[in-house]
Amino acid sequence: MSKAPGSIRDSICSYLQIVGGEATIDAITRAVAAQMGATSPSSVRSYLNLNVGKTFQRTGRGRYRLLANGHYFARASETKVDLDPVISVGKARLYQADCFEWLASEPPSSIHACVTDPPYGLVEYTETEQQKLRNGKGGVWRIPPAFDGHQRSPLPRFTVLDDADKIELYAFFKKLGVLLNRVLVPGGNVIIASNPLLSHIVGSAMAEGGLELRGSIIRLVMTMRGGDRPKNAHLEFSDVSVMPRSMFEPWVVLRRPIEGRVQDNLRRHKTGGFRRPSAERPFGDVIQSRPAPKAERDIAPHPSLKPQAFLRQVVRAALPLGQGTILDPFAGSGSTLAAANAVGYGSIGIENDAKYIGIAKKAIAKLGSMSLVNPI
Repeated sequence: MSKAPGSIRDSICSYLQIVGGEATIDAITRAVAAQMGATSPSSVRSYLNLNVGKTFQRTGRGRYRLLANGHYFARASETKVDLDPVISVGKARLYQADCFEWLASEPPSSIHACVTDPPYGLVEYTETEQQKLRNGKGGVWRIPPAFDGHQRSPLPRFTVLDDADKIELYAFFKKLGVLLNRVLVPGGNVIIASNPLLSHIVGSAMAEGGLELRGSIIRLVMTMRGGDRPKNAHLEFSDVSVMPRSMFEPWVVLRRPIEGRVQDNLRRHKTGGFRRPSAERPFGDVIQSRPAPKAERDIAPHPSLKPQAFLRQVVRAALPLGQGTILDPFAGSGSTLAAANAVGYGSIGIENDAKYIGIAKKAIAKLGSMSLVNPI
């Protein structure tokens, strides 16, 4: 089927606008095909080459970006967004803003580490779906089946993403990687929550954004994902699980590339490694955990709240010398900021949802001052 004149160009421009930076021909071709159906790679290549200097800029072998965006980040850094924190608690500051706009406005090399739990998808935290959650009306949110008489908290329904969803998710995390690579000091750690089916997308996208992939931290925790028998055939295949029951949560670990040797970077920027729990024990990549306890959920009723017992360990380790500022660009109800306060670090949180801002105003101080008894 022939495509409308200009449709391939428009699809390419749409993808590069989402990315907010450069992309390879292969990535662009996959994005166009996901949006428009089968498309000849040669057609994509021709549109790019014919419009270099007009619409696109060639940034390297087989790599392009929108010409109009050529100086986007440079322009943004010259004019800081005029925002005051909506709340300051201890060493924590919380801003209500779009995190991409906030990151693009911040001075380069001004943040020392990022610990965050972004939306696993790009649908459940839209205003429409959040309103359904608050009204208890479902949408992409559902109540897991009650099998023991206890009421369950709403969880996002995890469904298989199609190719277009994966392209959008990849672009989202690549753009986040580009922005974090700009705002972090060299050697600054990024520790970002994911799940077993999406961590490869998160890691590869953010690495393409300029960050260095350094592995994963495994949070050992039983989740509600997986283990189910085939839908509408559970009696026929009673001994079958469609996928393994998830018993861990991967947190992707990246960093902005260091300058020189690690020791040089530590002296200059105070970053480039992880703080040890003790002189005898290094920080490890497997952490025993539990779901957030009821006492914490009562303080901060966020659907993906992580427990202080886990967050405090990760936040503390993120600054190898215990110096600098922790950033959470998806701050939610402020649990990461609370953990930073608990370990004595300065922190900045960005949250766009006024509902969660309201929760965080009360939750940060309460969560941060909690004493942890038998944390795991």
